[in-house]
Amino acid sequence: MEMNAPYTSFVAVGDSFTEGMSDLLPDGSYRGWADLLAARLAAREPGFRYANLAVRGKLIGQIAEEQAPAAAAMGADVVTLVGGLNDALRPKVDMGRVRGHLEAAVELLAPSCGRLVLMRSPGRHGPVMERFRPRMEELFGILEELSARHGALLVDLYGAPALGDPRLWDADRLHLTAEGHRRVAEAVWQALGLPAEEDWTRSLPAAPAPGWAVRRTEDLRFARRHLLPWIGRRLTGRSSGDGRPPKRPELLPYATPPLL
Repeated sequence: MEMNAPYTSFVAVGDSFTEGMSDLLPDGSYRGWADLLAARLAAREPGFRYANLAVRGKLIGQIAEEQAPAAAAMGADVVTLVGGLNDALRPKVDMGRVRGHLEAAVELLAPSCGRLVLMRSPGRHGPVMERFRPRMEELFGILEELSARHGALLVDLYGAPALGDPRLWDADRLHLTAEGHRRVAEAVWQALGLPAEEDWTRSLPAAPAPGWAVRRTEDLRFARRHLLPWIGRRLTGRSSGDGRPPKRPELLPYATPPLL
């Protein structure tokens, strides 16, 4: 792809990763990599338009049925689709159904936009990651097939060891920090053929590992504040995104907020 290619519109589709959790702003809203990318694209193109249809907790079936048709109708220059990980992290999952929903979404989106971007999501280093690694890698294999078949870009965040560093993940161990989101925005920016501003794959400086007591305290806090509520939602069939609308449901001109 040409460097300095003009991108005049961008639609983001997905779940909490694309909504921007846990890149928290002072007003209590979330920013995230998609907003950061939109701000950078808007700085290059007067009249740039942006929509973000992502909603936390959504499964790939919901993304394919609710978000993909709306995104396809917008005819944007760039569409990003990130989904399926919420399915893979559930106690039981039919990966065949995940594949079917991903195929349907990609087949709808690829011909409707100038450039479709898929991602191999990052994974935090730790025991939870190891438990779900086979499912994640099966999901990523599906995405590789679909990107090759439909000419989509595939951004490999999973293949960057630096993004697995726990220091780039929030206390819930599911969502990236502001620095993590900033690196993802840079990764997508470069994948779109735009001039690199930094090496988003670089490792953080070495730091002493926390002691046993600190780790146990953090584990207990994580279990109480994040893990148990997450398990409770899975057992009751609820989602953190139930009833929540997208933060930018329409493809409208995007003025860079001062905080960006």
